[in-house]
Amino acid sequence: MEWLLDPTIWVGLLTLVVLEIVLGIDNLIFIAILADKLPPAERERARVIGLSLALFMRLGLLAGMSWLVQLTSPLVSFWGFQLSGRDLILIVGGFFLLFKGTLELHERLEGKRAEVSNARVYASFWVIVTQIVVLDAVFSIDAVITAVGMVDDLSVMMTAVVIAMVIMLLASKPLTRFVNAHPTVVVLCLGFLLMIGFSLVGEGFGFQIPKGYLYAAIGFSVLIEMLNQLARHKGLKLESKRPMRERTAETVLRMLGKRLPDEIVEDQPTPQGKPERIAFGVEERNMVSGVLTLAERSVHSVMTPRTEISWINLDDDPQEIQKQIAMVPHSFFPVCRGSVDDVVGIGRAKEMIADLLTHGNIRRNGLREPIIVHDTISIISLMDTLKRSRGQLVLVADEFGAIQGLVTPIDVFEAIAGEFPDEDETPDIVSDGEGQWLVDGAADLHHLEQVLETEGLVNDDQEYTTLAGYLLDRFGQLPVRGDQCAFKGQHASFKFEVMQIDGRRIAQVKVQRLAEEPEDATG
Repeated sequence: MEWLLDPTIWVGLLTLVVLEIVLGIDNLIFIAILADKLPPAERERARVIGLSLALFMRLGLLAGMSWLVQLTSPLVSFWGFQLSGRDLILIVGGFFLLFKGTLELHERLEGKRAEVSNARVYASFWVIVTQIVVLDAVFSIDAVITAVGMVDDLSVMMTAVVIAMVIMLLASKPLTRFVNAHPTVVVLCLGFLLMIGFSLVGEGFGFQIPKGYLYAAIGFSVLIEMLNQLARHKGLKLESKRPMRERTAETVLRMLGKRLPDEIVEDQPTPQGKPERIAFGVEERNMVSGVLTLAERSVHSVMTPRTEISWINLDDDPQEIQKQIAMVPHSFFPVCRGSVDDVVGIGRAKEMIADLLTHGNIRRNGLREPIIVHDTISIISLMDTLKRSRGQLVLVADEFGAIQGLVTPIDVFEAIAGEFPDEDETPDIVSDGEGQWLVDGAADLHHLEQVLETEGLVNDDQEYTTLAGYLLDRFGQLPVRGDQCAFKGQHASFKFEVMQIDGRRIAQVKVQRLAEEPEDATG
């Protein structure tokens, strides 16, 4: 037992135990698949009995292989090489490890995995145990050859095999989970296989490679992998502290082909013939982007503003009210007295028509109680309110009680999927030729960004949500017709030209994509 005092032997033993365990991972996975064909109550017993019988088979193979490598008498001679039985075994075993290591690396790097059928077939207990033993014998060849290639002492080999098998018996399930969660460990050990296979081939041809070199390389690689796993663990720990929604949004935005603020660098030219591949089409990207940004938007960006609300004035002539209801294609109307701020209730169009025809006026008891929310409400809370309203519109008021606008379920849907104009409406954004658009001043900036396929118009620090608000912020005052300003987007530049002013409101703007990026200036 002199080897107990040799530190090199201990290093080889430890390394061999690790390799034997890693080489048995695929074996464990296939054994788990076989055991899964048994009833749940018998699976663990089959796994233990099968691996126990396989241990004795592996020790027998190891003893026989160790005896064979003692054959040093020359059997084959060619090109100045005299190869004995031991040399032939080492060469064949080395090529086997090189082949298996290369094959496993290729399969793992290419991402190919065996598909396991979901069908469950309960087989005979001893049939499965026999399959486990035979399967382990096949998978034991590389483990035995690796042991012979790394260590010269048979007792050390057998000790490592026994320790590895005991550990595999006790920790087969956690071991499988660990390797599946750390694929770099498997790749590293397959690299060890290639290195050991190369050393076996070299030794078989008479080129002695000191084992200390192998141990030093393996030890250094293991140290680097430990640091890598530690860094990965800390990175995942820091990442887990971030909100789940934020992490999910970043992942989906990358899939959409968009860059995050901290990733925006100078664009690199795309090689000719290799266009950038994006997982989603334009419409799909806009819809997913609309979902991800919906919670961050203000209610002002989705509501119909006060100036565009169609409301019923009880002080008007009944015939005028009937004509107004017939001309406007809405199902619900705010019913007010004198001003939109004096809301009496919410009326359904067909019920109000019936009242006007039958009673000559709109009955107060036929109106619904108005639902009014504050203009600082979040979109998520607003959606809950809309769900409870059962299709009824919701009015938005400011801190002084003045009505600022109204929201319907279709407004929230348009924030996600784009505009759905009514019969009495025209789209806010209309194409006016290649690279040109006529845009209503009330157009939502999020929607405009999607149409222009750019970013940067929306500024969460500012209160405006429309193109008119953006231009008023740029000009600093109400512009006149013909005033222009330029915007430098992420992928292109645009020119905004005021085309129409309606009172104190920017009514229409012409947007033109510029071929070259101009200086960002207002005029």
